[in-house]
Amino acid sequence: MNAIVKFLFLIAAALQVVPVASAKDYFVYFGTFTSESSKGIYVSQLDTNTGKLSTPELAAAVPSPNFLAVSPNGRFLYAATRADASGGVVSVFALNSRSGKLALLDQKSSGGAGPCHVSVDATGQAVLVANYDGGSVKSFHVNPDGSLSGGTFIQHHGHSVNATRQGGPHAHCVVPAPAGRFALACDLGMDKVMIYRLKPTSAALTANEPAFATVPPGSGPRHLAFSPDGKSAYVINEMACTVTAFAWDESNGRLDARETVPLLPPGVGITDAFTAAEIAVRPDGRFVYATVRGHDSVSVLAVDGKSGNLSLVENVPCGGKVPRGMGIDPTGHWLVVANQKSETVTVFNINAATGRLTPTGQVLSVGAPVDVKFVPMQ
Repeated sequence: MNAIVKFLFLIAAALQVVPVASAKDYFVYFGTFTSESSKGIYVSQLDTNTGKLSTPELAAAVPSPNFLAVSPNGRFLYAATRADASGGVVSVFALNSRSGKLALLDQKSSGGAGPCHVSVDATGQAVLVANYDGGSVKSFHVNPDGSLSGGTFIQHHGHSVNATRQGGPHAHCVVPAPAGRFALACDLGMDKVMIYRLKPTSAALTANEPAFATVPPGSGPRHLAFSPDGKSAYVINEMACTVTAFAWDESNGRLDARETVPLLPPGVGITDAFTAAEIAVRPDGRFVYATVRGHDSVSVLAVDGKSGNLSLVENVPCGGKVPRGMGIDPTGHWLVVANQKSETVTVFNINAATGRLTPTGQVLSVGAPVDVKFVPMQ
């Protein structure tokens, strides 16, 4: 090890900075709700040295591709597509890693109404979709050409304490566990995180034992993000504007709640106008980020390295209205926020040592943006 490299490692150790992915440029894809101002999936280019995003361009015209997922090899993009009020589909696109353009390959019924989340397991063999209105989840086997077949449909049953919003099941996301043997589904209507066994080679889902974990009644679990080491799972609760931190046991598919912490600053109370939306973990695992709609802010939480518990670092304005989705680029330096109602995208710099956010001043126009995904450029 030469003297310069050794010096850099000593500086990183002193700052307690965990190395993240090396810098390169990425395509940034935006899922949207289509309208007069949006025609489908949009794509921009991110310069990871400066954080600058290029002007977004239409990558594929498709009705309301609200949530996106990218295959591990970067060849395919999957979109939860709200086709009409009675149901929805999962759309499959071939992804051109040089131009960023998308070509439609396949569409399959999501199995229920209101598909709102789609994900791909680490092997790229299983695609999972959650149907909010239908209160169900569906898995698909991925064929070599990226198209979908087979899989399992599971209908949720149950309710919780809020008669208005939790009178029945509302599956809001389904996420494969890092090791690929399980899938977890947040159901807002039941205040439960359902736990399923997943067989990637066939995309089969079966009930696990334990079958679920719970959040405090009336919380409304929405989305879930794992820590990079796979030992923790963080669930953002839409209705309570909180995050519940769980310990994750991959050996038997068990979630054990550690704590539930508020996302709003001290002194700011919950109102019906405030709803938490998206959660993301920085690639080094030291910080968790969460959006709060209505309050129109992003919360930064620090992760205790020993316990995995969370503490609020800051809560900052999102730079727009109704921050529904967001994403952290793979280098861990830039946070991109999708502000649905202001129809804008804003970019923040992430301080590697403190996790704090600094606006870059970029405000880009995207019609009703919902989700943000990154793909390496070739």
